[in-house]
Amino acid sequence: MGEEGGGRSCGTTRELQKLKQQAMEYYRENDVPRRLEELLNSTFYLQPADVYGHLANCFSKLAKPPTICKVVGKNVLDGLGLPTLQVEIFCTIQNFPKNICSVVISTHFEVHENASPELAEAEELERLDAVSTAVQWVNETITEELQGLVPSNQAEVDQVLRTFFENKVQEDKERKELEKNLKDSTVLSPQSPPPPPPPPPPSKKKGQKQGRMETAAEKPIIPAEPPEAVLCGSMAIGAVSLAVAKTSAMLDNNPLYLNIALLKHHQEQPEKLTIPLLMVSLVSCGKSSPGKLNLMKEVICIPHPGLTAKQGVEMLLEIQKHINKAIEMSPPPKPEMKKSHDGGKRGQSKGKYEVMMGTYKSAAEMVDLYVDLINKFPSIIALIDPFRKEDSEQWDSIYNALGSRCYIIAGTASQSISKLLEEGNVSILKYSGLIIRHTNQTTMSDLVEITSLIHGKKHIAVFGSTEGESSDDSLVDLAVGLGVRFIKLGGLSRGERVTKYNRLITIEEELGQNGTLGFNEEHTFFYWNKEAEKAGELPEVPEPIFPTEVAEELAKL
Repeated sequence: MGEEGGGRSCGTTRELQKLKQQAMEYYRENDVPRRLEELLNSTFYLQPADVYGHLANCFSKLAKPPTICKVVGKNVLDGLGLPTLQVEIFCTIQNFPKNICSVVISTHFEVHENASPELAEAEELERLDAVSTAVQWVNETITEELQGLVPSNQAEVDQVLRTFFENKVQEDKERKELEKNLKDSTVLSPQSPPPPPPPPPPSKKKGQKQGRMETAAEKPIIPAEPPEAVLCGSMAIGAVSLAVAKTSAMLDNNPLYLNIALLKHHQEQPEKLTIPLLMVSLVSCGKSSPGKLNLMKEVICIPHPGLTAKQGVEMLLEIQKHINKAIEMSPPPKPEMKKSHDGGKRGQSKGKYEVMMGTYKSAAEMVDLYVDLINKFPSIIALIDPFRKEDSEQWDSIYNALGSRCYIIAGTASQSISKLLEEGNVSILKYSGLIIRHTNQTTMSDLVEITSLIHGKKHIAVFGSTEGESSDDSLVDLAVGLGVRFIKLGGLSRGERVTKYNRLITIEEELGQNGTLGFNEEHTFFYWNKEAEKAGELPEVPEPIFPTEVAEELAKL
């Protein structure tokens, strides 16, 4: 027993000596004695608490950088009370785990007006499944794969997330193929006899002329493309990428928009940052709106670029008051005989667009209608989704007719960010700009890449929010950091929207105080219109109008 105790004592002594030797080497390599001497000399007249604080700061610089230790996904509610995903990031800081931040991502699901109970129930189940799957991905595989990574290395994090998603896509493809093979093998049907030959066409009498309908047959309508497939759970990728970016910003004591700007400019801090112009929805023209017109889904107002964001919001609130008064004084709309479930989007009947109740126009006639509209109201500086994305010829026609007089912007008519990046082409249709959104598997690296592609093509980028929003205001920081031209946040109502407008005003004030607020010369579209006016392409541009006059102009529409 004594020998055993002696053996333990010797072993303990050797271990202590080894640790002491390692400590001496560490001190010598990091020149700790000199650091302590300098620190003590510089803090001789400080209080002991101050000395301890300086010592803590000194040793914290020698500690390992914070690393991700856990990622947590939760099912929370968005601004409409519908389920969506929240992601929290925990980091190991000086050997202790700490909750750094959380983000909430918006879902890609649209909010349909007057939807049938069956459709509403099916979409509710699909949404719940998407969120539940995303929570499972985050809490199982993603948190394991991100453990030990440094949050500041956004490219590495996004690559891990991208690889994980690609594996999920492959798994889903293999599962569907297996289900199809099982279905084909279990459903055995006897060979059916060949169908009877079609009856011969009726013989045409001698001298009979071909009918008018055959000679003047209308051009076949291009069928609508199927919606792009969204993998269930994909919102986990975008949410985690955003959460890591926000974590990195907080650990560096930076605002998120600055870290996004550094990411876009290859870690070189830009001298100036610009505030995107507001696109504010003033009138909604959905199926349940009073005085609706199928031609328009919403009327958006853009403040003059010479105004600050705060001044623009104040002016738009005043305009909104006058619009509400004008709508209250207008006669009630006539009752509808038929219900529609297309959520306020322009429908087509026999290949024609319904511009008003019972009034249909062909795609070619729509080009003339838009030209007349711009001639009558030259203050209209942008058209969003004037056509279906399938009507590519009309996109060419309207761009050629109005491209020098207003922006032609693709929103729902555009492909998703992942599809655009996969093809490496943002100019599939002829337009001035694109509306981009942070949804599904879109990472921070994807946003940087897509905005670089858009700017490289001399197009404008509009950063938009989805219909199912949350109070998370991170997308405002993304818009500022990415340097987009416009930001589309919806109307000046509801807490989750107002929070984002307030965040934009706060960022503008911060940039103004530290001298980094820039002015984007490309915002001067009013001067651009004046150049077109001199060239004889435009009628005279009217002087700036007051809120009451804006309301009157909108009432005429």
